[in-house]
Amino acid sequence: MSDNFSNSQIIKDPGDNYKTLGTRPVRHDGVDKVTGRAIYGNDVQLQGLIEGVILRSPVAHARIKSIDTSAAEAFPGVLAVATSADFPDPKDKVADLGEGPVNLAHLSANCLARDKVFYKGQAIAAVAARDVHIAEEALSLIKVEYELLPVLTRVLDAMKEGSPLLHEDLRTNEMGKKADTPSNISDHLHFEQGDPDTAFENAHLVVEREFKTQTVHQGYIEPHVATAHWNQDGHLTVWASTQGAFSAREQTAETLALPVSKVKVIPCEIGGGFGGKIPIYLEPVAAVLSRKSGRPVKIQMTRDGVFEGTGPTPASFMRIKVGVDEAGKILAAEAWLAYETGAYPGGVIGPGCMCVFSCYDIENARVDGFDVCVNKPWTKAYRAPGSTHVAFAMESVVDEIAAKLEMDPIELRLLNAAKEGTKRVDGPVYPRIGLVETLEAARDHDHYKSPIEGPNRGRGMAAGFWFNIGLKSSVTAHVNNDGTVTLLEGSTDIGGTRTSIAMQLAETLGIGAEDINPKVADTDSVGYTDITGGSRVTFATGLAAIEAGKDIISQMKGRAAMLWECEEGEVGFADAVFSQDSNSITFAELCGKLSSTGGLITARASVDPQGFTNGFAVHICDIEVDPETGKVDILRYTALQDAGKAIHPSYVEGQMQGGSVQGIGWALNEEYLFDEDGRMLNPTMLDYRMPTALDVPMIDTVIIEVPNPSHPFGVRGVGEPPIVPPPPAIANAIKNATGVRMTELPMSPPRVFEAITKNGGAPS
Repeated sequence: MSDNFSNSQIIKDPGDNYKTLGTRPVRHDGVDKVTGRAIYGNDVQLQGLIEGVILRSPVAHARIKSIDTSAAEAFPGVLAVATSADFPDPKDKVADLGEGPVNLAHLSANCLARDKVFYKGQAIAAVAARDVHIAEEALSLIKVEYELLPVLTRVLDAMKEGSPLLHEDLRTNEMGKKADTPSNISDHLHFEQGDPDTAFENAHLVVEREFKTQTVHQGYIEPHVATAHWNQDGHLTVWASTQGAFSAREQTAETLALPVSKVKVIPCEIGGGFGGKIPIYLEPVAAVLSRKSGRPVKIQMTRDGVFEGTGPTPASFMRIKVGVDEAGKILAAEAWLAYETGAYPGGVIGPGCMCVFSCYDIENARVDGFDVCVNKPWTKAYRAPGSTHVAFAMESVVDEIAAKLEMDPIELRLLNAAKEGTKRVDGPVYPRIGLVETLEAARDHDHYKSPIEGPNRGRGMAAGFWFNIGLKSSVTAHVNNDGTVTLLEGSTDIGGTRTSIAMQLAETLGIGAEDINPKVADTDSVGYTDITGGSRVTFATGLAAIEAGKDIISQMKGRAAMLWECEEGEVGFADAVFSQDSNSITFAELCGKLSSTGGLITARASVDPQGFTNGFAVHICDIEVDPETGKVDILRYTALQDAGKAIHPSYVEGQMQGGSVQGIGWALNEEYLFDEDGRMLNPTMLDYRMPTALDVPMIDTVIIEVPNPSHPFGVRGVGEPPIVPPPPAIANAIKNATGVRMTELPMSPPRVFEAITKNGGAPS
């Protein structure tokens, strides 16, 4: 039993002999957070600080004919008003801001709209005043004249030939080539291997189904907040709730046409992000207001501003076709995927295409994926972006095949499971991965083997995948004379990465995790580091910490050699002890002699690991359906996942549990509701139904350790795979409980009740 009180289990790598890794030290930031000393975005208070608020569009699609801010500017207590006219014109410039290329015109217009608005809630103007109440009053005085345009809120409608265009100059990017005519389709991806058509002809059984998902919010509790101070010397300092200080710096600098050297971003503690706090919204607006007022400016979004004005995950339409032989071997698979990208191009169809068949070894496969602009907020990443959608579709079809073949669903998946050497349809070949081991652990688990009894009850399971990116990370480590090490890292800590990175440095040095003092640094204090996202930080920033640790050991060997008057190469190091013949000295003891042997030691490391670390999860879920209301209750839930190496098992369990709960919410309740005019109808936490503690049981966890060959300690990212299996696992459980196959998310009580009523509870 772990300290999170779940029924948890760890299936360890037999070669595990670590001292620090795999233990459960007290988190380094725990005291500050439980005592309230931790500084979050809204805690920033500067001398002369004034408050800013945002005016948002009341319509979903319109040309902006005029903006009159004169009355607001004249209002007593107002110190600055900003519109897009205060931003430089980025024209057609494209910049790589850490998440891939971004059209700066779109980024800028999403912060403050220029000529058009593309969704209700898009930012139009901003006011800064002595206090927020004055700012809000002045905001109401701004007059905007709109020319209304047709509204598109559904992906298939937007794809139709002749549908109204959001962007008259948008031409579909067809695998690097631009189409000749404008369209709402921003990107079309196509991947193919083998001969799917012939394989389908030879299949014993073919199952084809269509699926839909709705727009879903990341569910971070802390709203977006930014404070900016544009100093008279031309330097801009920004305090932000962000998943990437360097990305926020690049985005802000590019939006304002400033050199990055003149922008410093100080990351605050973050009250959740899950991908939603990678892009900027407020930073350049607060900066302009600060420049115009001569005062530091803070802007914090309202809750409805978060829902209506920031990027959720996209709604989707998907068609999946799978053919198998008599034994259940998958011969062919085909996917047609359409994701809403919202107001501007640049969605998550790429990862969707990568992940759709990623759990299976399929020789003949075809994937077509489309990013489509609609009049909704510009969609952004949400924990394994794009993967949950396709897992819902693919894992539902795989389960249906198992039922038709009268096969155990796990055995069918084991027969077809991806393994080392499997080539994905988008090209990569897997190195050592742990899907088979995770499926076997699920098959052998008490939860899967135990009977489920009672009416309207069912059990479902599903697998899920995320590819875990690498990207750039930097750390700086200072060795102190008391035997401790101060560690500066560039990665925002969302899921406990201060501790997971500190533990890797501690393991390298042979000292305790409590002897490492990790700090998240600002952009002027540590080397460039990419975003906290993609389940990359423990892997990539951990690699940087290991390299810094090796540098520390090398430098300290030189100091020991100086003491013993020997060659540096004669000095050995093991278990935090330096030795040479009969001489020995502990790490802590040698630290006490650094001042007299040349001064304290500083080590730095920057890494840029390439490729993916590949994480797999398998979930088992028991549910009960109320046939009179359609309400689905979760009775028991077990999440199994290959973590490579669980650095801090409590953190891994927490990631697995948190991701599972988010996936359960996505499966059963969460969705944006829009009317035909593109207005969101539920932009509050009361109406947008996220799960509470009353909705879920304790999530049991099983950590499987199959070491990642591209990391010295075998680490894989763990934060994203657990959100992927819940929707299909629950859908499969509903099918087994009611005989009804659900094909649209969320599987809310009205949808489940309607499906049961239409099918009469009979198998579909």
